[in-house]
Formats: sequence, structure tokens, C-alpha cells
Amino acid sequence: MVRDDVGTGPPLVLLHGLAGSARWWSRNVPALSRSFRLVTIDLPGFGASPRGQRLDLEGIVEQLAGTLDGLGIERASLVGHSMGGLIAGGMAADRPDRVERLILVNAAFLSLAPAGARSVTGPATTLRRTAPSLLPVLVADGIRSGPLRLTDASLQLLRADWRTKLPKIAAPTLVIWGEHDRICPLAIGEQIVAAVAGARLVVVEGAAHNPMWERPDEFNRLVLAFLGE
Repeated sequence: MVRDDVGTGPPLVLLHGLAGSARWWSRNVPALSRSFRLVTIDLPGFGASPRGQRLDLEGIVEQLAGTLDGLGIERASLVGHSMGGLIAGGMAADRPDRVERLILVNAAFLSLAPAGARSVTGPATTLRRTAPSLLPVLVADGIRSGPLRLTDASLQLLRADWRTKLPKIAAPTLVIWGEHDRICPLAIGEQIVAAVAGARLVVVEGAAHNPMWERPDEFNRLVLAFLGE
């Protein structure tokens, strides 16, 4: 699962979203690795993970814990984007002993979002606001994963109802959301903050579903400030 392990300092683990890879954090790694031991993950079935692997949401928290064990990391701060935010939140709820601080970025707690036309129009609307420089990475990662694994992971994600996990999160939590996200609308971020004690919400103006790529300087500043508190 480990794509990169760079820098020194307290451990910080980055988890990408559906159809993504660790490459989606490439605009954040240089700044964050100056202060942290930065571990970027390619989740099973995505990025440079072995082609035979399949993402299993029900088992991914323990799999991630095993990966940290292999790295000699007992406790880390987690940053999770989209589906990776769901996984990071699940880790913080189920294994609070392993999570120092938690940052959820446009986290895909999709069961909180109203169903209907948005499931069709949301991705199209958000794609129009996605930074053109990210599109080649998005397409390449999607092709490598392939339609079967993408469909399987998408169905698991849509069925996942982890709302009951949110009140169990005890780690200090920052929720970062792109202003124009229609894949995971801002209402989801607001409900996450309402459910997680002490959580704070920051909306990144001008960003859509990928604020870490679309507004990297602001994103890096927010992350470093929160982790330095």
C-alpha cells in the first residue's frame, strides 16, 4: 500500500480517493514532508498497488493498521480525501489508539447526501471546475484501475453507511471542503462537523472536489497550522 515514505518527524499518512492514487498529493508532499514523516498510500486496486488486489471497505481499516505496523508506526495523523476520508474517519473511530489528528478532505460519507439527480449531474458539474492539470492524472489512474475495480469500489462506497462511526471519533478533527464540490456537497462536511465533537470546517474558496491540488498553497497552510496546534 505504501507509495512513498519521505521526510522525518511525526508520522503523517495521506489517503487518496476513488479512482485516484498517491500522485494526487504531489503538490503537497514537498511542503508537508519538511515537517513530518510523510507516508502516501496507494489503496488496494488503485495507483501502483498490485493489479490483483481489490479494495475491501469492510477490512480496509485493519489492513491500514497492518501497514502502519509494518512501518513501525504506532500512531499517526491521517489526511483522507473523498473515499480516503471515509477510510480515515473509520480508522479514527475504530482504532482511536492509532490516530493522533484527523483531516477529512471532501470526505465521501455519501450516505449523508440526498440521492437523485445530483448523483448524475454532480460529477459533471465538478469536472468542469477541476484543474486541467489534474485531468491527465485522473484519466491515467482510472484506466489503470479498470472498469471492474472502479465499479466494485464505487458500489461498496455507495452502500457504506458509516454515519454511526462519526460520533466515535475522538481525535482532533479538521474538515476541509472545496467550495464548488458537487460530488460530495458541502452539506456533507457540515453534517460531519455536527457529528464529530470539536471538529472544525474550513471551506476553500474557488476549489471543487480536489482542494489539495486546486489550491495547494492554501491547503498546505491549513494542514500545517492544524497539525502544529
